[in-house]
Amino acid sequence: MFYRVALEANRPKYPPAPDGLVIHAVGDIHGRADLLDQAHGLIDNDKLTFGADQNLEIYLGDYIDRGPDSAVVISRLIERSSRTSTIFLRGNHEQLLLDFLDGKDCWREWSRVGCIPTCLSYGISPHLLFPQVSADKVRQALRKSVPPEHVRFYADTGSYCSIEPYLFVHAGIRPGINIEEQNPADLLNIRQTFLEFEGDFGHIVVHGHTPVEVPDLRKHRINIDTGAFATNRLTCLRIDCDGARILTPFRSR
Repeated sequence: MFYRVALEANRPKYPPAPDGLVIHAVGDIHGRADLLDQAHGLIDNDKLTFGADQNLEIYLGDYIDRGPDSAVVISRLIERSSRTSTIFLRGNHEQLLLDFLDGKDCWREWSRVGCIPTCLSYGISPHLLFPQVSADKVRQALRKSVPPEHVRFYADTGSYCSIEPYLFVHAGIRPGINIEEQNPADLLNIRQTFLEFEGDFGHIVVHGHTPVEVPDLRKHRINIDTGAFATNRLTCLRIDCDGARILTPFRSR
């Protein structure tokens, strides 16, 4: 389900990033390595064109599932982190993968949200992915197939990143609760309680998780999950001394 929102031309005036810092925040990738490569090209060109004392890239989670190239996406992000400043947040899809590898009974839940392409991207035999095959057999195969550096990547993802006056998180926050006291499950999964709140969160919350047709630029929150796996739109938000704006160009369908 996609939500219709106002276009970027109607965006509020957002506060600046800290002096000398340019932040590029990237929305939900969902296995689209091709779109990630395009976003990296845009970011690199932006850095070359405008420069900054300090650059930071923040990725909002949901790197895997639904799209065809989850394993490639993770390799790309690991390589990216070796040559630029990056912060990787965890999405609910990464949490499901970690829970499954850890032995939790979540195969049916993970399957419903698009894990089959992820398993295939790691070389799991399609014959193991039929409903009659036990989850334990799939788990054993996945444990052997996911490279150790990918497991470390997933395990090292964070739950949120605060760079005043902005807060970066995968899904959102529960209104009225300090970030340190938030339920981790809310940071990964919350929707309506967060999305329908019109008040001040104490930060400008930059998030993904709930797909929208175009970036949702509101006074107190910015949603940059534009459903990359289905729309071919992977959104990047640039935050600098002039506030926040969308870096990724859009074409009407």
